[in-house]
Amino acid sequence: MRAQLLRLVEHPRFQRAIIALILVNAVTLGLETSPWVMDRAGSFLLVLDRAILAVFVVEIALRLGAHRWRFFRDPWSLFDFAIVGIALVPASEAFSVLRALRILRVLRLISAVPRMRQVVQGLLGAIPGIGAIMALLLLVFYVCAVIATKLFATAFPEWFGHIGASMFSLFQIMTLESWSMGIVRPVMGQFPLAWLFFVPFILVATFTILNLFIAVVVGAMQAEHDAEIKADQDETRAAMRAAEEIAHAEREAMRNEVNALRGEIAALRQDLAGLNDGSKS
Repeated sequence: MRAQLLRLVEHPRFQRAIIALILVNAVTLGLETSPWVMDRAGSFLLVLDRAILAVFVVEIALRLGAHRWRFFRDPWSLFDFAIVGIALVPASEAFSVLRALRILRVLRLISAVPRMRQVVQGLLGAIPGIGAIMALLLLVFYVCAVIATKLFATAFPEWFGHIGASMFSLFQIMTLESWSMGIVRPVMGQFPLAWLFFVPFILVATFTILNLFIAVVVGAMQAEHDAEIKADQDETRAAMRAAEEIAHAEREAMRNEVNALRGEIAALRQDLAGLNDGSKS
């Protein structure tokens, strides 16, 4: 029974059906935000949503029956369990926010699609590197915010009046959102040499440190891809070794059978020779 459940939940058609239901559920949850659609097909959408949720519950139950305790050792299975569990909590007044959290069911696509899982695992693997870059960026922000507050606080207190305002203004400049006409040019109107501060800050914070994020993420994803390829190669080599061992065992068995047949043939020849000698005498 367990083997049949395992074949069922891991079958490609079953997984494709679950992915299709997730996509349909995403569309229905989006349509529920439209008053025009809800006035005309609201009851149908709600019934369809409950039916899809029931299918998700059955799917989780089948996976629990197939994997047993191994289900709770897989982070992606726990993720699916939590998403479906949130959807089952009654959306009463105390839990009215859970009506909006139903859209989290769409995130099950991440666990259902292997490529998405690979991307997320790559991002998780990049967290240590991202943390180091964040610390470096915070250090640069702190130093530059102190300098900006010392230089421009008296003339532009709304932007650089204290270190918090300076850090927020520098964050806006780093994102290149209205940095020139919104902040830097007015500052340069009173401090013509202010570009000597802002241009190096943009070069360091925007074009150097932020690109380090991309480098770290790409490196982590490449490492995840290489690990996946290595795992596939190891699995292929293990399968080839197992096939070779089976073939070698079969050859040994055939060799033993041939030797046994030869022994039997030799014994039969001896018996026939003995009979011939007896008949002649």
